[in-house]
Amino acid sequence: MNLDHVRAPGPYPPVQVQGKNRQYAALMLSNIGSANSELSAVAHYRYVHVDCDGDLAQLAHELSVVEMQHLDDFARLAKLLGEEPRFWQCCGNRKAYWSPSYVDYTYRSTQDLLQKLIAEEKAAIRKYAAQAARIGDPFVVAVLNRVIADEEVHVRLLEDVLKGV
Repeated sequence: MNLDHVRAPGPYPPVQVQGKNRQYAALMLSNIGSANSELSAVAHYRYVHVDCDGDLAQLAHELSVVEMQHLDDFARLAKLLGEEPRFWQCCGNRKAYWSPSYVDYTYRSTQDLLQKLIAEEKAAIRKYAAQAARIGDPFVVAVLNRVIADEEVHVRLLEDVLKGV
């Protein structure tokens, strides 16, 4: 399956770190297992793939595959940075596992669904941009910036579909 149309151009940076850093690892865990995470995006796109038909179902499938790549990269970063890469996030001194309740399964129309998906992608972009500004490890920042570039492509694709609804 060729996914070039749902990814930003160019190669992905290598998944590596300068050294262990539990604070950066906690941020990567948030990208794995919070409500605003890659696992939530994968789950939402898988649901849309099954619930919808035609081009939107196919696009959701393709987007979910790219989000799985992001999930894998963030999990590998979390591990390299010193955390166990489970589907969870840091909540103070404890961990909270990802929940299916993080996915908004309710929508009244295709237009409503697309607006929700666009909002989720934009929220991820803001989150990753804030992390990139905060993190001092250039390897982690490179991965975040690449994921942001992919998410921006997703926003454009979803906005194009929304224009046609």
